[in-house]
Amino acid sequence: MKKFRVGIIGCTGMVGQRFALLLSRHPWFEITALAASARSAGRTYGEAVDGRWKMTEPVPACCAGMTVMDATAEIDRIVELVDFVFCAVDMKKDDIRALEELYAKHECPVVSNNSAHRWTPDVPMIIPEINAAHAEVIPYQRKRLGTSRGFIAVKPNCSIQGYVPALHALRDLGLERAVVCTYQAISGAGKTFREWPEMIDNVIPYIGGEEEKSEKEPLKIWGSLSGGIIVPAEAPAITAQCIRVPVTDGHMAAVFATFTEKVPCEEMIARWESYRGRAQELALPSAPKQFLHYFTEENRPQTALDRDLENGMAVSLGRLRPDTQYDVKFVGLAHNTMRGAAGGAVLTAELLCAEGYMD
Repeated sequence: MKKFRVGIIGCTGMVGQRFALLLSRHPWFEITALAASARSAGRTYGEAVDGRWKMTEPVPACCAGMTVMDATAEIDRIVELVDFVFCAVDMKKDDIRALEELYAKHECPVVSNNSAHRWTPDVPMIIPEINAAHAEVIPYQRKRLGTSRGFIAVKPNCSIQGYVPALHALRDLGLERAVVCTYQAISGAGKTFREWPEMIDNVIPYIGGEEEKSEKEPLKIWGSLSGGIIVPAEAPAITAQCIRVPVTDGHMAAVFATFTEKVPCEEMIARWESYRGRAQELALPSAPKQFLHYFTEENRPQTALDRDLENGMAVSLGRLRPDTQYDVKFVGLAHNTMRGAAGGAVLTAELLCAEGYMD
């Protein structure tokens, strides 16, 4: 695979910082542009994140001395330096949509961590192990945008990563409905305990917009390509409650599900353990060798023990058992800034490169 020149738009925030770490050591990608708001532009990356670096590892040496550019005012210069960009900006949704389309119309592909374009019908929202084929909508999007190379692809919300893959592996059994309660880390809000001390010894039973995303985004992921757009699936019905808990990283989900067919738990576990997607078929650099891991211990998965499984890109599952109201219940866990954010976007970009969409 050739080396691709990549940029990070929104490089100073928590997800942008995670992008910088991941891309600084990536075998296919080389960081050639860093961009953020006008407040950070003109300073070196090291200066721009000084006092606000949130990662446990230090600022990557390859980035520290790079000058941060203005993501909007310097777009012409940025697109000359890169083959595509990752986007993780903190702006109003309308402004994000406009900015990402502007990059695409400058013939620069965008792989976005943002939610602004997740419901644009011809923008693929990809989990590479599940719906890699949705990339086939890109030529239709390019036609709408009037581009030959530029397009936008997005990754789905971090809250769904711990349960949608598990349900997907069982979906052909006739998954009818699911109830999900998510217990979400503070890094999902871009915070650390130092910045958010009120989260210590506290639980907040509301995360703005998360429940709608958790209920609806799976239906687009399970949707079908028709007439140049992705048509969301009509089932299963999902209801969700999303709660912020005092954990640094890792979103956990408690799931209850009903199926049209009664299947032994042993068969469900076997399906999880043997599941492979397009990312594994292509042996993409960031893909976990085993996507879904099932723990037989009653007290697993645990956030502190299991969120970093396979570099934070695997999904941990456990406690599958019959339920008195639904057919089964289980627990899922995913690292929200790896699989759920920057890592998931990097894996999506790897897929798009491998499939020729970045050529």
